[in-house]
Amino acid sequence: MDLGERTAGTGPRLEHTVVDGVATVVISNPAKRNAMTADMWQALPVLLEALAADPAVRVLVLTGAGDTFCAGADISSLRDPAGRPQTLAVRAEEALAAFPGPTLAAVRGFCVGGGSQLATACDLRFAEEGASFGVTPAKLGIVYPSSSTRRLVALVGPATAKFLLFSGELIGTERALRTGLVDEVLPRGGLEERVQRFTEVLASRSQLTQAAAKEFADGREDRDAHWSLQARGSGDTAEGVAAFLERRAPRFTWTAGSTGDTSTSG
Repeated sequence: MDLGERTAGTGPRLEHTVVDGVATVVISNPAKRNAMTADMWQALPVLLEALAADPAVRVLVLTGAGDTFCAGADISSLRDPAGRPQTLAVRAEEALAAFPGPTLAAVRGFCVGGGSQLATACDLRFAEEGASFGVTPAKLGIVYPSSSTRRLVALVGPATAKFLLFSGELIGTERALRTGLVDEVLPRGGLEERVQRFTEVLASRSQLTQAAAKEFADGREDRDAHWSLQARGSGDTAEGVAAFLERRAPRFTWTAGSTGDTSTSG
């Protein structure tokens, strides 16, 4: 899997590939450090919906083209007096958070503003040394959305969230790792290999376990009976135990919708 692989096209856009169960979505607007335009914000939920419905997709990776993850929203779009870009950004963030499978942000370079919104909406974040993170609405007089603020607080705690929101200052990978903003920091040149190896692991695991765990970890409290029923009807538990005893790789078969489940984590 090549994190920098591109599809045909020019101009600001979202690109994607699906290889061995892993969908990689690439934010591509190199002229503006992969800033998200209004059209890109609007396109992301549509793309995520299509990937969620694809039975070949088990894991989602979000990254940026070249050496930058995403420098935020295209500032020129923020002149919209109706606040449309911010509304679209929140919708995109929520769609990413609700993606049914595991999601991972692979971060190089700047991950700022709207880029941090997207990274925070992923389940996990791996970063390359030298990456910079910032939540910058205070530099622009923008009110950061309540849903985005709550997600940031849940991830890093209220003190770090206030530091980032009040100041708009950037922090490096060492502090991001210490505060929980990122899960792993990789040496330069090591991010792609680590992401590939880890997503291979995720794609090999039980989607049933992952879907239930994602809901519970995100705060859903009313679905124990539902997931117990799914587990009994799936065959994944029997397969996992048999594979362990037979010292072979398991062949899990449960997928969202395979036994009538149409839920998301939202």
